[in-house]
Amino acid sequence: MTDQRYGPLGAPSGTMTRPARPPSGHLLKVLGLAFGLAVLVGNTIGMGILRTPGEVAALLPSVPLFMAVWVVGAAYALLGALSVAELGAMHPRSGGLYPLVHDALGPYPGFVVGWTDWMATCGSMAAVAIVLGEYVGPLIPTMSGRIALTASAVVVAFAVLQWRGIRIGNAAQQITSLLKALALIGLAVIAMLVSSELTPPTAMDSPARLLPSGIALASAVIVGLQSIIVTYDGWTGPIYFSEEVRDPGRDIPRSMIGGILLVLSIYLALNIAFLRVVPIEEMAGDPFVAASVATRLFGSTGDTVLRILTIVSLLASVNALQLIASRIPFAMSRDGLLPSILQRVHPGGTPVPVLLAGTVLALGFIATNTFDTVLALLAFFFVANYAMTFTALFVLRRRKPDAARPFRVPGYPWVPGVALAGSLAFLGAAVWGDRTNSVIALALVALSWPAYRLVRRQAVP
Repeated sequence: MTDQRYGPLGAPSGTMTRPARPPSGHLLKVLGLAFGLAVLVGNTIGMGILRTPGEVAALLPSVPLFMAVWVVGAAYALLGALSVAELGAMHPRSGGLYPLVHDALGPYPGFVVGWTDWMATCGSMAAVAIVLGEYVGPLIPTMSGRIALTASAVVVAFAVLQWRGIRIGNAAQQITSLLKALALIGLAVIAMLVSSELTPPTAMDSPARLLPSGIALASAVIVGLQSIIVTYDGWTGPIYFSEEVRDPGRDIPRSMIGGILLVLSIYLALNIAFLRVVPIEEMAGDPFVAASVATRLFGSTGDTVLRILTIVSLLASVNALQLIASRIPFAMSRDGLLPSILQRVHPGGTPVPVLLAGTVLALGFIATNTFDTVLALLAFFFVANYAMTFTALFVLRRRKPDAARPFRVPGYPWVPGVALAGSLAFLGAAVWGDRTNSVIALALVALSWPAYRLVRRQAVP
């Protein structure tokens, strides 16, 4: 098969031979809207909503402003989801942002997006598993002090589960995400019902904080939004399984848009409940607002309740990250950017070699305690990859104006334009605020070119 679509970014621009898929199975088209919603919720809602409210309240100690920035953060995610949903429905290929960028901008930009996304996903899996291990210890005395062992066991357990096939992975994701949503909504409902019976803190207990004004207020809003947008990161989850969805033209947009609205509803409910229990003056600067709320609601048992809630929440995240990580190198292998063995698929629909590779990498991050460093270095790429994907939408609209598009982003070009401008603005803020890691990230981009040439030589006969 030849491909002559690519311009200067996709060097070489001539023909490209893709190796044939090994006859060992293929991805199964068995997923629906419920899975899309579940993987988005599982991939998005984590520890952020339990910790971030205190950071935002310290910056914006005003209830209307505090609540407004959570809505603005969801609006940014929604703009991105609308833009990416068009690409995912247009060319339904599993693999996340990689195939979208590859198809529009060429193999090399796709390679950079793919390998950084895969490493970041495996690093996130390790980080989430470590936090889960920290919370399990006090509940199960035999696991106390064995954080790395617990984290590794969780990663391996979900790998074994998914090795059985995508249907098992689908069921596990729907169950764990449902339990997560019910647990968080349950906490919000209990907080709202019980808060009226609690004795409110006095003014002495909660000294008033002054709201900044002018440039200081604008800066506080931007910094607060940066923290909040991280808690919404994960809305791309359904895109990683596009070709496994029975009706991608309908279900990809619905799962992404509906999933973000569901996450927003949970976040708003939790924040309203938190404010009913802990006034914003007291919330400001609290590193773990959820813990303070649980203690006030449940007394001495609050810690146990919160630990169980957190463990349930993180289980869904680990499963989602395992599923996502196993699709990225698989898609790259099919395009000749990685060895062909990585495109082998279990009869149950799981890319087993990639599942194994992602599990080993996550275990390596856990064993060496290097996932924080990796995530810090690759944080630069999260927004950069979004920016490249939004650019891909503009490129394909211009290159293929008459192509079939089951879903079209409303308000084109303004909606993707605002999403792209927001990504570039946050990228600039990241470079300015963390120059060291940004420079290292740019150096990694430069080093990716010889790595790209090497894997192309080895993967393409």
